[in-house]
Amino acid sequence: MGQAEWARDLAKDLLATALPRRWAHTQGVAERAASLTPILGEETDTLIAAAYLHDIGYAPDLVDTGFHPLDGARYLRDVVKADDTLCRLVAHHSCAINEALNRNLFDALTSEFDEERPELIEALTYCDMTTGPDGTHLDVAERLAEIHSRYGPEHLVSRSITASTPSILAAVKAVTTALVQRSG
Repeated sequence: MGQAEWARDLAKDLLATALPRRWAHTQGVAERAASLTPILGEETDTLIAAAYLHDIGYAPDLVDTGFHPLDGARYLRDVVKADDTLCRLVAHHSCAINEALNRNLFDALTSEFDEERPELIEALTYCDMTTGPDGTHLDVAERLAEIHSRYGPEHLVSRSITASTPSILAAVKAVTTALVQRSG
């Protein structure tokens, strides 16, 4: 069994029953990850695995700090002994650093999990930020608007997304450009 299949099974066990909408989003993010094979080649399996695992920190049994990237990465590291790359991708997905700052968890996140290679972080951000909560493909602007509408303007997630928007847009642009160049 490859990493992606293992990750799918783990995420399904943690999310499908407890958080079916989050599971739908996760499946959509994994589908987007599979579409990046032309630019990632052999690393696509790792990205698909990270896509399945990126939101497991929302699972009720895993919530510790309430910051899903950190809770998910800790579970992967401490309980299932996952590959370091997967732990780093989950910990730092979609500009998590800005939310860590807003939650006073910056030191915990950055001391426990080094950053992953920018190309993989950008690819996971692209997949997450172009997939809606129900798993459908969305334009990044629609996805950002959806997040703001779900949390409201004063919520720390909205503030974090606002701070992250330039980096999110840059990641989506970089991946889109790479895909166009590969197909060109």
